[in-house]
Amino acid sequence: MKPKKLKESFYLQDDVVLIARELLGKHLLTNIDGVLCGGIITETEAYAGTSDRASHAYGGKRSKRTEVMFHEGGVAYVYLCYGIHSLFNIVTNVENVPHAVLIRAIHPMTGIDVMLKRTKKSKAGPGFTDGPGKLSRALGIHHKHTGMSLFGNKIWLEDRGVKIDEKDILVTPRIGIDYAGKDALLPYRFLLKGNNF
Repeated sequence: MKPKKLKESFYLQDDVVLIARELLGKHLLTNIDGVLCGGIITETEAYAGTSDRASHAYGGKRSKRTEVMFHEGGVAYVYLCYGIHSLFNIVTNVENVPHAVLIRAIHPMTGIDVMLKRTKKSKAGPGFTDGPGKLSRALGIHHKHTGMSLFGNKIWLEDRGVKIDEKDILVTPRIGIDYAGKDALLPYRFLLKGNNF
């Protein structure tokens, strides 16, 4: 199957949890500093906007940082965590519905040598791109890229025909959101079973 950039219709679906699940197996690619890097998405988390206590947009909160979440789906929401890590999220749904999916891990496939240099790693094994801060660093994604269209040639996603069987998906609550009360228990995290990344 010829690689195809994900279309606008994919990002505009109204079920952010379904999108998070469907992103498993898709390819996330970047062309930063003229270097193509990327890999297969292996872990995601859904954030369901104004009704989700774990979301930055909970209660309709709008700020300089979160305003991009209220854009039409198909743009990047990249925020700085602990003042160190740039975390890459995909904005979904229609304008003014602030849904987003955090990409937590990828299986590196393209530009691995450059990704190793960026992360100061010697080999592409476990601990390389198995965390949202790590994968952003490896792919060259920075919080300055927030608001960037995912239809351009800097950051984009492709469907390369990878089929994921339901039995190969692990569904769990999200990580590190104890502040979200009962919403911390929602089964909004999706992982590929048995993948080292």
